Amino acid sequence: MNDYEISKQAKLKMIKDVAKKINIKSDDLIPYGKYMAKIPIFDKPYGKLILVTSTNPTPYGEGKTTLAVGLNDALNKNGYKAIVALREPSLGPVFGTKGGAAGGGKSQVAPMNDINLHFTGDFHAITSANNLISAIIDNHIYQGNKLEIEDVYFERCLDVNDRALRNVDLGTRMEHFTITAASEIMAIFTLAKDIDDLRIKLDNILIGKSKKGEYIYLKDLHGTGAVLALLKDAFKPNLVQTLENNPAIIHGGPFANIAHGCNSVVATKTALSLADYVITEAGFGSDMGAVKFLDIKCGLNNLYPDLIIINATIRSLKYHGNGNLEKGLENLKFHILNMQKFNDNVLVILNKFENDTKVEIKTFEDYCISLNVKVLISNMYKNGSKRTKEIANTVVEYANKKNTKHYEIYKETDDILTKVEKFAHDIYGASKVVYKDNLDQELKILDKKYQRYKICISKTPASITDNKDILGYPKDFTMTVTGYKINNGAGFITILMGGVVRMPGLSKNANYLNIDIKDDEILGIF
Repeated sequence: MNDYEISKQAKLKMIKDVAKKINIKSDDLIPYGKYMAKIPIFDKPYGKLILVTSTNPTPYGEGKTTLAVGLNDALNKNGYKAIVALREPSLGPVFGTKGGAAGGGKSQVAPMNDINLHFTGDFHAITSANNLISAIIDNHIYQGNKLEIEDVYFERCLDVNDRALRNVDLGTRMEHFTITAASEIMAIFTLAKDIDDLRIKLDNILIGKSKKGEYIYLKDLHGTGAVLALLKDAFKPNLVQTLENNPAIIHGGPFANIAHGCNSVVATKTALSLADYVITEAGFGSDMGAVKFLDIKCGLNNLYPDLIIINATIRSLKYHGNGNLEKGLENLKFHILNMQKFNDNVLVILNKFENDTKVEIKTFEDYCISLNVKVLISNMYKNGSKRTKEIANTVVEYANKKNTKHYEIYKETDDILTKVEKFAHDIYGASKVVYKDNLDQELKILDKKYQRYKICISKTPASITDNKDILGYPKDFTMTVTGYKINNGAGFITILMGGVVRMPGLSKNANYLNIDIKDDEILGIF
């Protein structure tokens, strides 16, 4: 059976009954049908935070969401109070190469199709809020341009892969669309601590520069209230359930290759206020989502994971070894060593596929043991929470261990170029950083105003480097800065490296070719 057929067989509970398991009253729910609801924001975290990250994936993903959902079911099955906190799927991957993002097999969140498509409308609200700002900017210019806006930095967005929108001629200037998951509104939405903080961050969006060289912000256009009105309901976290009827909170969805790649702060803190253990994930490999989770989300919000779990597959490691597992295991080593800089408590879990051989699994286990890291094998895609006592108990044991490490990639007071260099050298292992078109000089000029801002590296997720074709664990390579974007409201500067684009395109054999409706059912989203 495929994921959808497995999902259809599950007997879901009414969302009010799922909410009751975590002590949320039905009167506090805003239901979206029978199985989804908005819930209040809670901010009294007491639970243990468990981060699921990964090795560098193949284009199809390696099951971080499946593992995170499976761990939630495993913990609940074995008597622990747990919640999984995930990102919302973007329509870009759903219709593109990767497909849906609701987990897989017997470790899914449900209702699958609703979550993968419109869900509770959060992505649409973020897209509309973003594009309202663009309309406000252009209307201000059209109506006389009192602020004398000359350069517009803020960009429109859309939540589908559409390469034709990368460069659009508006008549008066060129516009560059980004995908919604990589927009500044999405970053602000997921980093805001509460509705008042959301207002402040929206106020501070840098929209452009005047003829006099003065920066202009959204607050100068008096548009924040209208934008906030579009985001008000979306800002509440979403409650759904796993196929085993355990609570799952899904909220926000920034990409990890372009943005910071983790679910909202309010969702994570809400989950930590309602459960003893919270499993969350950060997108792509640890070189992308995990380091940004630790640096940006945790660094700005007094959070830190008690345990880091590295998800790996035989498939991805063979991919990184050009078919040779032993060679590909070097990629796993990179991620283990990096995560051990940040946390004393690091586990590796193999997400087992049907065609993995006993010899391959033994090779994988022996390699992890040689690096002195605990390794577990997950069959939760196939079996759900059955026979997961060892996994559950080990995860809880490690999550309850004291962590003494809080590694900082760079100091807040470092200049921007130093922050970029430290990221490239200390995290990725690059021997050199080069800057196209005198971008290093432009970044030096920004120091006076933006020196204390976080850095968000944007590069390919397929490689540790900024070149998707360099696989494994490369050494002695160069990384190239090709652009940057000031996300003033979100509080970080995005540094573009290599050939990364902020508006992806659809592939030749994209997943939209598989999607259709039959007898009022949506088929083909996997």
